[in-house]
Formats: sequence, C-alpha cells, structure tokens
Amino acid sequence: MALRDPKRPEAAGPTAVTVPPLDPVDRGRLLAGAHHDPHALLGARPVPGGVLFRVLRPFAREVSVVTGRTAHPLVSEGDGLFAAVLPLKKVPAYRLRVVYDDAEYEVEDPYRFLPSLGEFDLHLIREGRHEQLWKALGAEPMTHQGVTGTRFTVWAPDAQGVRLAGDFDFWDGTQYPMRSLGASGVWELFLPGIGEGTRYKFEIHSRYGQRFLKADPMARRSEVPPDTASIVTASHYEWGDAEWMAHRGDVPVHEAPFSVYEVHLPSWRPGLGYRELAEELPAYVKDLGFTHVELMPVAQHPFSGSWGYQVTGFYAPMARLGSPDDFRYFVDSCHRAGIGVIMDWVPAHFPKDDWALGRFDGDPLYEPGDPQRAEHPDWGTYEFDYGRTEVRNFLVANAVYWLEEFHIDGLRVDAVASMLYLDYSRDSGQWTPNVFGGNEDLDAKAFLQEMNATVYRRVPGIVTIAEESTAWDGVTRPTDQGGLGFGLKWNMGWMHDSLQYMAKEPVHRKYHHNEMTFSMVYAYSENYVLPISHDEVVHGKRSLVSKMPGDWWQRRANHRAYLGFMWAHPGKQLLFMGQEFAQGAEWSEQHGPEWWLLDPGYCAAGDHRGVRDLVRDLNTVYGRTPALWQRDTTPDGFRWVIGDAAEDNVFAFLRFDAEGRPLLAVSNFSPVVRHDYRLAVPDEVPAWFEVINTDAARYGGSDVVHPDPLKPQDGAIRMTLPPLATVWLAP
Repeated sequence: MALRDPKRPEAAGPTAVTVPPLDPVDRGRLLAGAHHDPHALLGARPVPGGVLFRVLRPFAREVSVVTGRTAHPLVSEGDGLFAAVLPLKKVPAYRLRVVYDDAEYEVEDPYRFLPSLGEFDLHLIREGRHEQLWKALGAEPMTHQGVTGTRFTVWAPDAQGVRLAGDFDFWDGTQYPMRSLGASGVWELFLPGIGEGTRYKFEIHSRYGQRFLKADPMARRSEVPPDTASIVTASHYEWGDAEWMAHRGDVPVHEAPFSVYEVHLPSWRPGLGYRELAEELPAYVKDLGFTHVELMPVAQHPFSGSWGYQVTGFYAPMARLGSPDDFRYFVDSCHRAGIGVIMDWVPAHFPKDDWALGRFDGDPLYEPGDPQRAEHPDWGTYEFDYGRTEVRNFLVANAVYWLEEFHIDGLRVDAVASMLYLDYSRDSGQWTPNVFGGNEDLDAKAFLQEMNATVYRRVPGIVTIAEESTAWDGVTRPTDQGGLGFGLKWNMGWMHDSLQYMAKEPVHRKYHHNEMTFSMVYAYSENYVLPISHDEVVHGKRSLVSKMPGDWWQRRANHRAYLGFMWAHPGKQLLFMGQEFAQGAEWSEQHGPEWWLLDPGYCAAGDHRGVRDLVRDLNTVYGRTPALWQRDTTPDGFRWVIGDAAEDNVFAFLRFDAEGRPLLAVSNFSPVVRHDYRLAVPDEVPAWFEVINTDAARYGGSDVVHPDPLKPQDGAIRMTLPPLATVWLAP
C-alpha cells in the first residue's frame, strides 16, 4: 500500500442510482468478523442500473473508486462501510482512493480478486494428502491476477469468521475479513501490496462469540520471543551442497559410519547466530571426526528453558538465531564440510499458549476433543489428534518441509513412546482402550507409518530416528511389513544398563556384569543408536565423567574406557556436547559447554584435551574400520571372546566387516593391571596391532600400551590389560 500519486484523479459527479442496502444480518456478521463470505458483500459486482462498489475501511474519512483518471466518491454507510452504484456496463479495472485525517492512499481492493488457492489444493487438504502443505496454507508472497501481494490462508473449520490483523491495519482486523473456502475449513484472503517482512496474525471469531488473535500455524518465520507475531517470508537462498545431496544416500545408513555430535545451538557458543555458528561448528565437528551433528529442536519455541521441546511454530526456524535463510546457510555449511545434519522433531505434543495452536478456532482442533486424551500428563501440554486427517497431514507435511526446504538429512523423533501408548503416564481409569481392548494408540501408529513412508519416498538418502524407550515391536521394520518404518532407534536399554554399571565402584561391578552384556541379547531386534544425550547430563543426573566412581584420575579413566567400549559396541553412537572433553558440570542452557576447561592456562587442561583427543581418534579409526559399522545390524558382525569374566570386570569381543576382517575390542573396568591375559582370536590373523588404547599417556592415562604386535600362539594372544581402559586391536 502506498501514498496516492500526486496527480489526483478528477472527481466524478454523484450517481443517481440507489445503493441496495446490506441485509442487516449480513452487515452485523461482517462488522463482527463472523461472516463466512465477505467477498459476497464487498468489492464490485453488477446490479440493476450499473456496478455496485462496497468497501470496508474503518476510520476512513472518504473513499473513492478510481477508474482510469476518474475518481468516483462512495457514500458512507456508517461503521466504515462505503458504497455506490456507478452507471457502468461491467466491472472495470479499478483502485481505491482512501482518505484519512492524516494521510491519503491509493490501493488495490482485496475483494475484487478470485480465490488464490486452487481446487486441487483444497481437495488434497480435505483428503489429508497435501505433502507440501506449506505451499497452500500460511502466508505466500505471490503475483495474483497480475498484482503482487501475499496470499493468506488458514485452516479453522469451526470458526464463525476469520480476519487478518497486522502491521498493515494497526492490528485491527475489522478491515480484512477472510472468506471460507467451503468444506475444506480453509479461510483465504489475497492482500495486494503486502510483502516480505510484514507481521501478522489471524483474528478468530469462534462459534461461542469469542474473538482472539492467533499466530499462523504454518508461519515460516516468527518474531523473536517474547513477541509472537508471524512474519511473511520467502526464501532467496542459493544452495551450494549439490554434491552432498547427490551422494548422501549412496550407502544405507545402517551399513555406513554414523557418529553423531548432539548440540543445543543457542548454548554451544552463547551469543552466536546461525551464520556465526556456520563458521565454527562444522569445522569443530569435522575436526573431531563425527559424521553428523544432531540439533536439539530448532523450530520456533517461546521459552528457551524448554530447549525447544515445546514448539509453537512448527514451520519456522528459531528466530533467536536468525532468519530462515540464515538457518539454510548453516545447514549448507555443514554439508560443504562433509557433515550431515539431524534435527530433533517434536510431533508428540505442543504447549497451551493462548496465541498458538491450542483450541485454535475456539474448539479442540489440533488436540483431541476427548479430555482424557487431549492433555499430556507429564508436560502440561496438549497432545496431537493423530486420528484427524488434517492434523496428521499438518505433521507429515512438516516432516517433509524440514527435509525438502532446509536439506535436513534426518529427523530424530522425540518421545515416540508417549505417542504410541494410550496409558502413557496415566493410571487406571484415566485412559480408554483401543477398539481391540489394547493400550496401543492405533492412530499414532498409523501416523508414524505414514510419516516414515512419505519422507523415505519423497526425500531419498534421509534417515528417521525414533526416541522410543519401550519394547514396541518393529520400530525400524519397514511399514510394508507392519513396522513403524524408522531407519534407526535409540537404544535406551543399553544406555540405562551401561551407565548403571559404570556408576558402580569397580569392586561391585562383578555383581552387575550382565548389565554390560544384556544388550547383545536384543542387539539385532532393531537398528540401534547408542545415545549419551542431553537427557543423561541434566536434572541432577550429573555429567558423564561425574557419574564415574573414584578420584579424578579414575573418573577420567572410566570415562575414556566407557567411550572406547561404546564406539566398539554394535550400533551407531551419539555424544552430547561437553562430554567429548569430560566436562565435570551438568549442562546448562544458559552457559553451554565449559570451554575454559580446554584453555592452556587452566591447570587441568591437558586432562580435558586428552579426552577430546581420544574422541577424535575413536572417530578416525571408527571411520576407516568397516568392521565397526558395516554389519551393525546382523549377528555375524559380532562375536564374544570373553563375555563372562565378571570377577575380572573384563569384556572382549570381535567385530567383523562384510569381508570378514575383524577388530578386537577389550575393556578392563578394574583399576588394576592384568598381566598375561589370554584372549582367543581367529587363527587366520598372524599378528594384532594396537590401534586405540584409552590408557595412552596422550589421553591422560598411565600408558600401559602395546607398541609391538601381538602374535597368537595356540589360537590366542596374551596381553597386558591396562587399568580402567579399552584397547582396540586390528590385524
């Protein structure tokens, strides 16, 4: 919208044709924001005697219709309505001249435009099959009928009316009521002259007579909290990762190296935005040898203390760190450094903020109508209604959106168990069984299957990862075989058992030996990731090194030995930031990792740098040793050498690649050196060389190492086991 051209059109004389009045009911509904079809009342249309023009411009002093060089004054009907019948044979091309007390504008009339959303889009929305829903709903800058502006669309099927409020109308929605597009539940308005950077919300008029402002559920950009408006945006980013995208799926992820560094972006280096992080984080991750970085949720969330797990803007990257194109730049930088990007995705629940998704059109919409199922008992949030077609479409399209629009390489799906079980955190009487009498949420299961099938079909080379903490059968089984269709699953059992073992004093570990071996009983039931995530180093659980028993030297030795065991164990691995250099304190989202521990001026910096050097070497050897990742999901990739040495706290096993080449991993979780320890090894290997020893002096250990090759005799080698250490031996 712009100030009128100074060459003022000449005013035409008043028309003698009587203006047909608005029906009082229609007028009342229009002015109240409760009319389903304002385009039927406003704009221009032929009537007996000419063309009727009717305009709604609250607070305007004068309104005229401008055709060519002529301005035709409209007559005030009160309440901001202006109308006139002009003696014309057909509706002409026209603009509006609107005069206020302090300004004068010449603008397009939004109510002269046909619907800007096609029937095919509406059909797909009704069917719940619009896989690029963000291109149909939300705010889309476009040219429509030859005019540049923005199309606004929103799904609000139970609303009596929807109006548009924003910078362009001083947040008073009266001027811009939207029209309902029939049974789809979608409301639409094309607003000429509105472009990128404009802030807006939808003013909902519920069927109970309430009026309230809601942020756009499909907003692709949002204000920085505590402000909550949606922002019109479009991408202008030019990607430079074509090589990465072309080859990221060359090897299936379960047969490829996959070592993940988990990061909370706002606190990794507090104060840095997406573009600054792009200059530092990919280089750091690449230097340490990780193949992927996993981002805690980056979708818009109002409260930073939620770490991103209470999302209000499912289609908008976190505004605190920059624009959507800034985030694209970050992902692109990771790819150009050879680093994949996994993103935490949260389709399990959403917060109750009154300006966001909750009770969006005055009724339960994104959440179930059944109060027993609507609220999540643990988090004070709403759950999604996975049985509702449009809600399922909203979430499936959201998964596609991040993968397609931001080139994300994988989604780690949060809190899957809370979605799958009707009785999750609920007592008897607080939940209703499914149609078969069971506790499985069949709608949630169908949603997860549809999501996985859709993203794997549309976006080759990506991976989906389930945070699923139960024994649900078939989490990583293909959907056509009845599984949920995930690529990988977090092994929460391994994490819990192994950390419980490591927390014991070595003298007591022999009574818990099976906690380190039990994971191999079920290791091939799913495709697993071994996660030492943010959840394990917060809320009083202590950091990884602080979980370990003993003095400072023993804690670090335990920490290093555990990492060596973890990297050799079947399954991919994930490590949360700060644990790669044995940070002693719990993670805090205000302060992030304690980088000062690596400062050369700090007296114990060598201790922490030694652990970081070990992580780098573990990743380096891991990446070039197919035995450690090529057969992660098949039993023939693993063999126990010693699995029952409980009295010694010793574990030894072989890993094999597809060609049968082995790697031997030996862990001694006792603080004593064990001399002349016998280990049976394959006959065909003439000598074994130490490739990793977590007790090496350069890592901060006691340097009980094996500089010379170990040669088998009678089918076994005899070696000295360093204290609280893991050793890897290769042919």
